Amino acid sequence: MEYLADMHPKDVRKLIRDGKLVRPSAGISQGYAQANLAILPKELAYDFLLFAQRNPKPCPILDVTEVGSPEPKVVGLGADLRYDIGKYRIYKKGVLAEEVLDIEKYWTKHMVAFLLGCSFSFETAMLKNRIPVRHIEENCNVPMFITNIECKPAGIFSGPTVVSMRPIPEAMVVRTVQVTSRFPAVHGAPLHIGSPSSIGIKDINKPDFGDSVTIKPGEVPVFWACGVTPQAVAMKVKPELMITHAPGYMFICDTRDEDYSIL
Repeated sequence: MEYLADMHPKDVRKLIRDGKLVRPSAGISQGYAQANLAILPKELAYDFLLFAQRNPKPCPILDVTEVGSPEPKVVGLGADLRYDIGKYRIYKKGVLAEEVLDIEKYWTKHMVAFLLGCSFSFETAMLKNRIPVRHIEENCNVPMFITNIECKPAGIFSGPTVVSMRPIPEAMVVRTVQVTSRFPAVHGAPLHIGSPSSIGIKDINKPDFGDSVTIKPGEVPVFWACGVTPQAVAMKVKPELMITHAPGYMFICDTRDEDYSIL
């Protein structure tokens, strides 16, 4: 489905809304930003906003909807967050209760949606610099891991940081740091390089979310803060309800990757 790489986000979102596209979004609409999703009742929205503000590496905010509105007016005017993501997760009291293709039956006039920056957004820049992106090469989801790196608490929210991992050839690690550092609004520079056990990862071949990918000889596992962090937080603090994207199934924004570049 290489044609998806060149498709405009609005057209991709229509395919998703019509039920014609259900797959991880890495490599789709290359050059456009992608975003993680967290939806909460308005009573918890301020606490989550403060949590995100205190933890900008895993939870960089790109957009926040008006109470009761599913439209992300900053990054996707006309989009509808109830339908325009390939797959959603429903967490009830910290337990993954269901994965669904739309959230119409869960949405109420009291909901607030947060769109958080996603590292898929800097992968086009990596590819342009001839840095391999293994999960795109292998047509699978990026591997993600729950770490021992604790977020700064805010209100009811606290918990561990989730990271995504990409194997990088040793000789390209420095360039990878340089390229991704340009995009702080979509996680920016790596959080950790090498030594998975140092951040609490027991088996690099058994991710907590996503798929395992090949790590070739001479490659180093490089880890970025990940917007799946709110899901690990939900598992810990057990809010009555949190709706998220399924890991790897992102909202594709109308804003471009380069809109979030600092250089």
